[in-house]
Amino acid sequence: MAKIDKSKYSKEQIKELRRQKAERKLRKRSSNILKNSPDTYNVLVLKHGKKYTAEYVNKMYRMVKKHCTLPFNFYCLTEDITGLDNDIKVIPLPGDIEANGWWYKPYIFSADLPIDGVILYIDLDMVIVKNIDMLFTYMPNASCVLRDFTRVMRPKWEKYNSSLIRYRKGQFLRLWEEFKKDSNYVMRRHFGDQDFLWERTKGEFSLWPDNWIRSWKWEIRQSKKFKPGAARGNRQLETVENCVAPPDCCIVAFHGDPNMHNCHDPFIVDNWHKI
Repeated sequence: MAKIDKSKYSKEQIKELRRQKAERKLRKRSSNILKNSPDTYNVLVLKHGKKYTAEYVNKMYRMVKKHCTLPFNFYCLTEDITGLDNDIKVIPLPGDIEANGWWYKPYIFSADLPIDGVILYIDLDMVIVKNIDMLFTYMPNASCVLRDFTRVMRPKWEKYNSSLIRYRKGQFLRLWEEFKKDSNYVMRRHFGDQDFLWERTKGEFSLWPDNWIRSWKWEIRQSKKFKPGAARGNRQLETVENCVAPPDCCIVAFHGDPNMHNCHDPFIVDNWHKI
């Protein structure tokens, strides 16, 4: 892109042009990395219990197919294969550990995991809305994790959100070994798996760019105005109807309530309901 003529654009337009230029450079760099990369790319999800049905896994697989141009394998960690698409590779959950929900997540770092290469772990409450090739090629020698959405209220927040993690098979083996050794103690001591991840790996992960993964509830749906009569700080903000994803956002997170089933914004309908 030629040098921007600032006399022709507003400050917001200049900012957007610079963002587009930076994104084109990143995608070109990622494409060059891909051409010389021998890596096997893998997507991994976890389904345990009754919170998520096979529908969520199948839709995630189809979203990745729609929004990823790289060759990939798709794996599901689960104790129940009922209803899963035939193209999804199944990994049984370990039978010698009793854990609830997200507490099976440390198993993604197990040496026994039958996956080789680069692994992109994605929670099932995420909706992919744009190409995700860069999630495999961004900072290729680093492991990456999401900065927790508490960042919305506290901009300097650094703790992790474990909804989207990229790493290589064989990294962080100690996490599963420690959890397996005394799972009850680890679960009592930490509120959730991402607190355990943060405490044990602080400084070992690079962070995804915040603008790539957005919270639907806190960053996309909400206006800046509180509901009439709402006490400040309780997050009860006015709802904006028919929201759109920011142009640089590739994944939208539906942590907590409501979930994507209850969202009918056009970009969620196109990328989740209809897929």
